[in-house]
Amino acid sequence: MSTTQSNRLTKQIQFIIEIDKLKQILRQTLLTDASRQENSAEHSWHIAVMAIALAEYAPDGVDIFRTIKMLLIHDLVEIDAGDTFCYDVEGNCSKTDRETEAAKRLFGLLPADLGNELRFLWEEFEASETPTAKFAAALDRIQPLLHNQQTQSGTWRIHGVTRDRVMKRIAPVEVGAPELWPFVQKLVEGSVAAGYLQDTPTA
Repeated sequence: MSTTQSNRLTKQIQFIIEIDKLKQILRQTLLTDASRQENSAEHSWHIAVMAIALAEYAPDGVDIFRTIKMLLIHDLVEIDAGDTFCYDVEGNCSKTDRETEAAKRLFGLLPADLGNELRFLWEEFEASETPTAKFAAALDRIQPLLHNQQTQSGTWRIHGVTRDRVMKRIAPVEVGAPELWPFVQKLVEGSVAAGYLQDTPTA
């Protein structure tokens, strides 16, 4: 192995060791048995497998392999920035700045070509403009919805989340995975009917 190859491998191994820290980042979402909070690594794995299982519902123009890669790396920035709860208004004000700095450091650990590839994937996901990124974003919204339904409210009850806020949060599904939108709507309505999710308060 040449010196150049050795230096490249050293950087790659350093990155691999560093991203193990994602297993320490807890999310608000509970496991489907409600035994504990999931961590961000588990979440990333789960939605990457969802991309495989639900690939047939992807709109035209979606690259499933690219979706899987995107979903596996999209939350790596949480190693530095932490997980920002989607309904935390104050926390979301600084989320972009915190995660951008994290992306710079983490992907900067890799050799430039590989680091740039992953950084571009992360930026594509965040921008949510391509069909692939929109499909990835849709899956990222569906997974916690399923967990809340399976735990008969989960974080919805803990944080007093109502249907209007859930519908706003899952709106990207309608565009990113339109074939799955009727299922998602039915899931929300079923959760309201079952008492898992509070209906939107009337004025």
